[in-house]
Amino acid sequence: MQPVQIPQTMPLFLVLDDLLVNVLRGLSPADWQRPTLAPGWTVQDVALHLLDGSLRSLSMLRDGHVAGPGPASGEYADVVTYLNQLNNSWVQAGRRLSPAVLLSLLEHIGPQYNAFLAQLHPAAPAAFSVAWAGEERSTNHFHVAREYTEKWHHQQQIRQAVGEETPLLHPELYRPFLETSLQAWPFQYRAVEAPVGAVVRLTVPGQGSWELLRTAAGWELVYLPDATAVAQIEIPAPLAWRLFTKSLPLAEARQAVTLEGPQHLTEPFLQLVTVMA
Repeated sequence: MQPVQIPQTMPLFLVLDDLLVNVLRGLSPADWQRPTLAPGWTVQDVALHLLDGSLRSLSMLRDGHVAGPGPASGEYADVVTYLNQLNNSWVQAGRRLSPAVLLSLLEHIGPQYNAFLAQLHPAAPAAFSVAWAGEERSTNHFHVAREYTEKWHHQQQIRQAVGEETPLLHPELYRPFLETSLQAWPFQYRAVEAPVGAVVRLTVPGQGSWELLRTAAGWELVYLPDATAVAQIEIPAPLAWRLFTKSLPLAEARQAVTLEGPQHLTEPFLQLVTVMA
């Protein structure tokens, strides 16, 4: 049995940035205004959000600048409400920027943001835990991987809107997104009962398979390719990221995802969300 480790994502940020700039440079004025899977947001809005994430992290975590009060409490719902308000207020103001100005800002801030992430000690405590994985405290290593999933899926929202999804689906970029997201799977199944030794297998064709193993302590994300699974889940690669980022309607997920085995071991997977939403 081999546990599924949080992947090393730091070397991939530069690749993502280059791909983002390249796709944005090729957009027509109409493309910038195309709707995306992010409710109410256009391509330009999602690009603004990507810029906001980098600027906000540098300001707060690198420079120690905190503007205004935080969420009403540390409860998940209050944090989500607070983040949604922050995100929307930035996008509203950012719509005053032209695509050309926005693109130049993304090109300028990307290297600074990547340099900041690279100097974080991987084993040191992160400023913010990865709450969607059920963690109250997280390492910087997990924080960086979470940031990768954020940058990856928002760029993919842009690409989905303009019909350019394929580059981010290459395993060298997509599998780290999947393996980081799947760190939430044991937490999602924390109340699911099964005998010790039970295995649930997930397959994403073209990307890989992963197993969830029931132990005496709970569920554990592992590689157990030779184990007999009591339940199996298969989801098409182009849809997995949408499921994890709450942009795949449940009815559509039920049609696209293959579920085999006891319902109580497969149905909870359809509710797996790896963003603060």
